[in-house]
Amino acid sequence: MEEQAGQVPAAASGTEVGRRTMRKATWRLIPLISIGYLIAYMDRVNISFAALQMNQQLGFSATVYGLGAGLFFLSYALLEIPSNLMLHAVGARRWLARIMVTWGLLAAGMALVRTPWQFYAMRFLLGMAEAGFFPGVIYYLMLWFPLSMRARTISRFYIALPLSSVVMGGLAGWLLGLNGKGGLAGWQWLFVIEGLPAVAMSLVFWFLLPDKPEDAQWLTEAERDWLLGELRRETEAFGGEDAGAVRRTLKNPRVWLLGLFMMLTLGSNYAFTFSAPAIVQRATGWSAGAVGWFIAGLGVAGAASMLAGAWSSDRLRERYWHGVIPALGMAAGFLACGLSGRATILLPALAASFVAFNALQGASLSIPGTFLGGKSAATGVAAINMVSILGGFLGPYWMGWARDLTGDYQRGLLMLAPAMVLAAGVMLVLRKMGPGKVVRRG
Repeated sequence: MEEQAGQVPAAASGTEVGRRTMRKATWRLIPLISIGYLIAYMDRVNISFAALQMNQQLGFSATVYGLGAGLFFLSYALLEIPSNLMLHAVGARRWLARIMVTWGLLAAGMALVRTPWQFYAMRFLLGMAEAGFFPGVIYYLMLWFPLSMRARTISRFYIALPLSSVVMGGLAGWLLGLNGKGGLAGWQWLFVIEGLPAVAMSLVFWFLLPDKPEDAQWLTEAERDWLLGELRRETEAFGGEDAGAVRRTLKNPRVWLLGLFMMLTLGSNYAFTFSAPAIVQRATGWSAGAVGWFIAGLGVAGAASMLAGAWSSDRLRERYWHGVIPALGMAAGFLACGLSGRATILLPALAASFVAFNALQGASLSIPGTFLGGKSAATGVAAINMVSILGGFLGPYWMGWARDLTGDYQRGLLMLAPAMVLAAGVMLVLRKMGPGKVVRRG
């Protein structure tokens, strides 16, 4: 098949040296990065379980809680591009380790919160500390894995997102049950015990994470040459690097449209995620422990759908419909949630929305690699995530405000459906603009 304009050919990973190189890189890098992101995601959303005790004990309204939950993402978005450019300058090992130690200490420090303004300040500082971790990892993977493998590679790392719900759900009931032990409330134990692993992982990143293939002592010379050759070929397909690359990237409408798509999907998911324990408990009357195990079950289903969606996207060499169809699935799930608060309808609908959200991740996060390379990729991925992460501010704040205004979560969930229909429309526009298919040489 001939290469089409603007499209990057798939790498020749079918060779023996290619398969060996990618196998080594996958096993050496992906588990490490996945554990780091699992801890990161758990520390940003564990307030959803803490809120089951914290809001009542500290007298926080749903609006106060929603605003505090969302402020994390506001400061995170403001520092996305500077953080990714810093990672590009000093290397992933140093910068990701720095991010982890600061966010771990601040996540544990959430146990000291007593007033709404302290809550707001700590969430804002936590967002500043973690800013750049996710786009930094996406950019880092682009330095190691050719485009033809990227959806599967991203899904193997990003599977930590749904699996964090498994870990968090399994731990939440036990940690909240420590209420009163050692003079601490259960929600305080939750913040401390789930925050400190990030500090330990920063040391692991510092000693084990190579900045780039040239630094990987576990690659042979032949493997290193193969990988650098494949990545160099992709960079040349984008026209190489020059001083105007960053400026052109920020003027590229694909960057901002993809950011808008991710903002709508991520914002809708965070609107649900930060309220999920309260929504489920309200609909079922279950204990915190039972709610936690339900959320853990969602995590397992979400992990399976993420891997399946990424496998399908790479196998079919298609990205856009793998975003459109799950987005419409999310819309249907939220519509059902908004129209009925009965547990028999609400729980399956919430599960369907969460599964659909995870299914679109591998393909959608691979799209930047079809039109960005080199330093442009560092800037573009950060810009996309800067826009998308604003959904993390808007979603939780919207749900908290709607809950206080109406007395339930139904209307808040209902309004997420049109947002997801809009997201599907944005992805169809991106499809018309292209490129998107990963094609082969020869």
